[in-house]
Amino acid sequence: MEQTKNKQSFAGGLYEYLLVANPDAAVYEKVMNEKQGFYERYKEKVAIKTKPHITVANFLAMENMEETMIRWTQRICSQQHSFNVVLNNYSGYPPHTIYLRVQNQQPFQQLAKSLKVIADYIKGNNLPTPKLVGSPHLTIARRLPEDVYSKAMMDYSQRDFHDSFMVNELVLLKRKHQFDTCEKVMVFRFMPAVQDLFATA
Repeated sequence: MEQTKNKQSFAGGLYEYLLVANPDAAVYEKVMNEKQGFYERYKEKVAIKTKPHITVANFLAMENMEETMIRWTQRICSQQHSFNVVLNNYSGYPPHTIYLRVQNQQPFQQLAKSLKVIADYIKGNNLPTPKLVGSPHLTIARRLPEDVYSKAMMDYSQRDFHDSFMVNELVLLKRKHQFDTCEKVMVFRFMPAVQDLFATA
């Protein structure tokens, strides 16, 4: 594996944790095709190295905090209903990231509010403040050179993309350093979507 260069572990036995929502198989494949197309046009490998996901939370924590974080996240997710995510066209964060816009941001913002208790726990252990989702998005390519970003933004502002998928769970991932492969820690299932509760057999 090529992860050997620049293997800087997080200081003091810290791990980086990511709490993510993954698209279903059909949308995953469609987004991977978009990422492949980006790579073929702009020769930026980062587009195909990162897998499609929406980051809900990103934080540093000690491994011995994991059990508490999992227990609290489980409690929060067990009270969350599944919800539909609508992806609608492209946008960008100047000068480095092209992404697919999430049209309905409220469910993610509600999740972020619920997860604040875990953020407070992490901060209470003298660790950096966790990043909780403010503007959910699905990245096509990030860390782009500014000139590539400018060209790509001109291109993608003319393109259409529209699809949707259900978020039924969040996945907790962790890695030891910036170039490490993420390891799955736990999957947190949601309750059925509200309309399903009243569906007839």
